[in-house]
Amino acid sequence: MNAPPDDLVRAVEATLFAATEPLTAAAISAHLGGAVVEPALAALAEHYAGRGIELVVRGERWHFQTAPDLAHLLRRDREEVRRLSRAATEVLAIVAYHEPVSRAEIESIRGVQTARGTLDVLLEAGWVRAVGRREVPGRPVIYATTPAFLSHFGLQSRRDLPGIDELRAAGLLDPVDVALLAALETGPDGTATGNTQENALD
Repeated sequence: MNAPPDDLVRAVEATLFAATEPLTAAAISAHLGGAVVEPALAALAEHYAGRGIELVVRGERWHFQTAPDLAHLLRRDREEVRRLSRAATEVLAIVAYHEPVSRAEIESIRGVQTARGTLDVLLEAGWVRAVGRREVPGRPVIYATTPAFLSHFGLQSRRDLPGIDELRAAGLLDPVDVALLAALETGPDGTATGNTQENALD
């Protein structure tokens, strides 16, 4: 933005700066009396591109974040996040590619029982949340990923999740990753889903 920003752009910038959590365009608009804020958001995103902080959208929610290449400068005083266990990683992958999904469906895909603490870790991390109950006998709780999951992994939406070919090309799959392959290629009923990413996101 070469010219001074107009009042709406400044108001949107101030709203996002003061927000305690990412905001949708609709929420920003409501805060600003119903103003059309999409052009202002686009202008701000362009203005902050390449700077020390950037304006990004994750799961249709906007927020400022540290530029990825500078994030290491701010990690000195942060508590080191414990790495997820193999089981938690598998469960997270299943939820991401098949959401909404119940515990029984997760266990069907993994082929093993899921310890209660495994889901608790993902819930406490804020990457998975309960989104309702399946309308079947017993009405089991169903789980889905959160905007925090998208933000942590740098995804704008679940459509940005990599497919199996991309994971293989990146060397992230090996012959023993049976559970992860099952999560990507098999539905909760045990049937093949073909292109998992398209099926899961349609």
